[in-house]
Amino acid sequence: MNFSLQSKLLVFCTVLLHPDAVLFAQQKVDTRHTYERLYCVVPVIGKGTLEDPKRPMFAPAPLSMKPGSRTGILAYQFETSDDGKMALVEFVAADRAAFAPILADRSVKAFRKGEHKTADVETEFKQHKKNFSFEHFGVRMP
Repeated sequence: MNFSLQSKLLVFCTVLLHPDAVLFAQQKVDTRHTYERLYCVVPVIGKGTLEDPKRPMFAPAPLSMKPGSRTGILAYQFETSDDGKMALVEFVAADRAAFAPILADRSVKAFRKGEHKTADVETEFKQHKKNFSFEHFGVRMP
């Protein structure tokens, strides 16, 4: 098949002006699946004050977090257990090293995303909160 110069020029201009016509749109990754993530059940700590709010053990107090910093725990989400004494937590960090203190605590059962099955985490969480579901649980990170 012999393409004319005009046909080649038309294809070339289409590629330059509309790159999406050639490249298929890539699916964006759900931001709940980025960064290092650790799921665990830990005690709730804190006095309930602005300086020391109630939060999961190992979670930094909001006033101690540094905006723009990419070290340590970057974010976390939790639900309180049915008895109110424990927190079902997802910790998010840029580096696994941020989880070292949590993983060193032998009293904490921890699950790393990508290493453990979601069903195993959900089973553990449901022992502490009957109606727990991952459907609305997960930190979205930019």
